[in-house]
Amino acid sequence: MKELELQMASATSELQLLGEKTLEARTVLAALQRTLVETQDRISDRQNIAQLLEANEQLVIAILSAQSEVADAPVIPGPAQAPQLREANEQLTIAALSAQNLQGLAERALAQERKILAIVAHELRNPLTPISLIAGRIAKVSSTELPRLQALLEGQVSYMARLVDDLLDVSRATTGKLRLQLQPLDIVPLVRTVVDSCLPVIEQRQLAFSSDLPDHPLRINGDTVRLTQVVTNIITNAAKYTPRGGAVQLSMHAEDGVVMLSIADNGIGISPEALSEIFEPFVQDTQAVGFNGAGLGIGLTVVRELVEAHGGAVVALSDGPNQGSTFIVTLPLLG
Repeated sequence: MKELELQMASATSELQLLGEKTLEARTVLAALQRTLVETQDRISDRQNIAQLLEANEQLVIAILSAQSEVADAPVIPGPAQAPQLREANEQLTIAALSAQNLQGLAERALAQERKILAIVAHELRNPLTPISLIAGRIAKVSSTELPRLQALLEGQVSYMARLVDDLLDVSRATTGKLRLQLQPLDIVPLVRTVVDSCLPVIEQRQLAFSSDLPDHPLRINGDTVRLTQVVTNIITNAAKYTPRGGAVQLSMHAEDGVVMLSIADNGIGISPEALSEIFEPFVQDTQAVGFNGAGLGIGLTVVRELVEAHGGAVVALSDGPNQGSTFIVTLPLLG
């Protein structure tokens, strides 16, 4: 009976964590909506109106100039005024066309923001169905079934927590609020630890994995938690988009004052269209969506922001669909 009470308490704790993460998710969604409104305001208020006012002002000046010389000039503007009026009219036309283009951009931005909000809402809502079912049954199940339901609940809450954490990281990065706890560290054992933690996922997908790590220290100035997040994201991403029976290779070495960490796979690859934008938030390759579900498309954005916050860089390489992909992270070595 006591064991059942402990399991019930643990399940209740998971539900409380879910509630907290849901509140955080709502905050992120509200921030995205505010960003959309601010973007539209800036486009309409500062650019369209400013350009139209400037063109109109020049047109009025030209007309007034022509009127001030009416005593000495014909009613129809003469050669001296014609170029001014012509130029003002041309600028007014250009401004009007520019305003139309800006309106088109604003409409496309609005459509993109709506798409992003729909993706976020969908991904955050997905775990809620099993969570709701489990919450409704957890008080009625037998003690033998409770551990299984608890494990399912923990998995869904963990998935939702990761989504919210990634959203918060992207939000912090774009607002300049991303903070690191930097300290001198050896990155070699850190990567070994991450590899050990990712092996169950790799083995579950029946992938061959190999690593080539140096047997000497590579010291950098880094945040242990955030660097763990970077390496984990890239490895799990490689595993996620590599078909069963494929291979993932990791290597790391020092070169020209930097640490170079390379993670390569022979998976579905990246299309040329998506390769140039693969680190942008909410960008997903079409074939990736078809291969392994939708997702938010922000995992690699988080990787880029964290690596750059360490003074490093990350690049993605791929020869195209079904040609695999390689991600290379460079971080400055301590002198």
